[in-house]
Amino acid sequence: MQLFKNIEQWKICRAQLSETASLGFVPTMGDLHAGHAALIQRSKQENDFTIVSIFVNPTQFNRAEDLHNYPRTVQADLQLLEESSVDFCLLPDYQDLYADNFRFRVEEHQLTSILEGPVRPGHFTGVLTVVLKLLMLTRAQRAYFGEKDYQQYRLIHDMADAFFLQSEIIAHPTIREADLLPYSSRNTRLNPQQRQKASQFAQLFHQPGVSLSEIEAALKEADIALEYLEEYEGRRYIAVMIDTIRLIDNYPCDCSDHTI
Repeated sequence: MQLFKNIEQWKICRAQLSETASLGFVPTMGDLHAGHAALIQRSKQENDFTIVSIFVNPTQFNRAEDLHNYPRTVQADLQLLEESSVDFCLLPDYQDLYADNFRFRVEEHQLTSILEGPVRPGHFTGVLTVVLKLLMLTRAQRAYFGEKDYQQYRLIHDMADAFFLQSEIIAHPTIREADLLPYSSRNTRLNPQQRQKASQFAQLFHQPGVSLSEIEAALKEADIALEYLEEYEGRRYIAVMIDTIRLIDNYPCDCSDHTI
């Protein structure tokens, strides 16, 4: 695997790749887990080369404590990428990606008004801005995103269309632990008692044939704080707090078709 900490060096390498060779891209913030590994394997199956970026993007954190607590596991991440036979890893710093100091940014004013948007002000602006930068840098034919963050995937997909980007934005099914909890970097912050409650949350949310009100009542009885539970365009979305740790999930459902 070739590791690039310098953007200019990556640009030279990218220019040397054959125009007929396809490049798949998996953007990450590190602390890699089975969900990331699935994206990487799909990219490797569908492309000649695969590049993974590791960058903890400060502009998408609306709470300073979340940025401070985000796990930094670079050495373990690089080892996983080596073992996965990734071709390239881009490991930029803030000054490289944000030479403008976030002066220019991407904003969206419809899908960001619901679900995660109101409870995480500015989050999607940071996400869309950094992903646009990375897509422009990699010029990948395909970029892969997990369905756990389905609202994020939709926004990135629509941004790519709106700005005529060359990259095809591909969603990959959520990879879950045995109890149906989605793999997430936040899971590693759960202590044993919190992890048990997170498992209970996953089981309640994925009960077949239950209404939103039934899920809400069950979560309240389990003393799990609910931020939102909504249905939108054929998917059911949820965000909860396990003490100070925030977990989200979603899945397709046979539910009412709500539009903005």
